[in-house]
Amino acid sequence: MPIRFPLTIRLLHWGMAVLILAMLFVGVGMLSTAGPAYAALLSLHRPLGAALFILVVIRLTIRLQTRAPPLPEDMPSLQKAVAKGSHALLYAAMIAMPLIGWAMLSAGGYPVKLGPSFSLPPLVPQDLQLFGLLRMAHTLTAFVFFTLILGHLSAALIHAFIRRDGVFSAMGFGRFRARNSLSSSEVDG
Repeated sequence: MPIRFPLTIRLLHWGMAVLILAMLFVGVGMLSTAGPAYAALLSLHRPLGAALFILVVIRLTIRLQTRAPPLPEDMPSLQKAVAKGSHALLYAAMIAMPLIGWAMLSAGGYPVKLGPSFSLPPLVPQDLQLFGLLRMAHTLTAFVFFTLILGHLSAALIHAFIRRDGVFSAMGFGRFRARNSLSSSEVDG
């Protein structure tokens, strides 16, 4: 069994983490302004969402083809189940958010412009009632996604600084020494 995720998964994880945090801040900024900043934020939001969708599809494809490092043996089975379930929900949210956003804009009759001369085709027909429902779904999914991210970050910090069991390091790049479940020899990234 591997003690770390493959390098491509680790690079995608941290690159996507930066983009997702940027996307959350852009989204919150969009909700808090109606001025000229809104158009600039919107022009960032759409291509970021499309890029994240492509990256999550690539990441999920690679992840389904590779084995994950084992969770510590002393970790309670309920916590292991929650970890696996929360990862599935994170992937679901990363896929759902851009698809719901794309469908929402399509329903509203707004083109999803990814550049000055490139727009995505509509995902659903124009329908203002559907637009309203999808807008609410996009917002609710964003709150759920943010909650999942906070839980993921909290668990990562517990593994890194309290348990020190190698789980955090499995997604890292440097050397680590696991206290609980992995060998005590140093491992290079």
